[in-house]
Amino acid sequence: MNEVIILADGEFPRQPHLIDMLKSASCVVCCDGAADKLLAFGREPDWIVGDLDSVSPETKSRFADRAVKFFEQETNDLAKAFRFCKEKGFAVSAVLGASGAREDHLLGNLSRFAEAAMEFPACRLYTGTGYFVSFCKEGSFEAPCGSQVSIFSFDPSAEITSCGLKYPLENLQLKWWYSGTLNEVETVPFFLRSSGNMPILLFFKYNSLN
Repeated sequence: MNEVIILADGEFPRQPHLIDMLKSASCVVCCDGAADKLLAFGREPDWIVGDLDSVSPETKSRFADRAVKFFEQETNDLAKAFRFCKEKGFAVSAVLGASGAREDHLLGNLSRFAEAAMEFPACRLYTGTGYFVSFCKEGSFEAPCGSQVSIFSFDPSAEITSCGLKYPLENLQLKWWYSGTLNEVETVPFFLRSSGNMPILLFFKYNSLN
């Protein structure tokens, strides 16, 4: 199944290219209350996943055959949606609506996305200003020359080396989340390698180049 999108219950996407993604997606898996937002947008949810405490009773009743409730509380709704997609064998291409509401939810969503990207390597998490990708150990990435990219390490002891960035990294430890921000793509593709086993998160800013 192509273009399976997870829609989280944050700010509903407003950017034209994200709206187009929602319209063309073959399947939209909604995190709980995101189903109401998708209905207001004009599309029915293909699945509603979570603890089902924020979706309206009307929507939950109307789509009871598409609602999947997880009773455990150790993970958030985005984690439950990724788990559901893995069990269904869905290839998730994008996460939308994960930001713009509460910053603590965004941080939790980014953490879970970084983990899930190990199982869904083609997945991107889109926000109102850019998108995130994640990798572990090493990876090559394509973005137009001159694009801004920020690098965030979940392991402050991991040594990271780059090739193709304006500000090179040579076995550099990113001990703080600001340590790898606002770099710039010089060659396409560019490469990153990490000595650690934890995910590395990359953020690419939207601009006139991409």
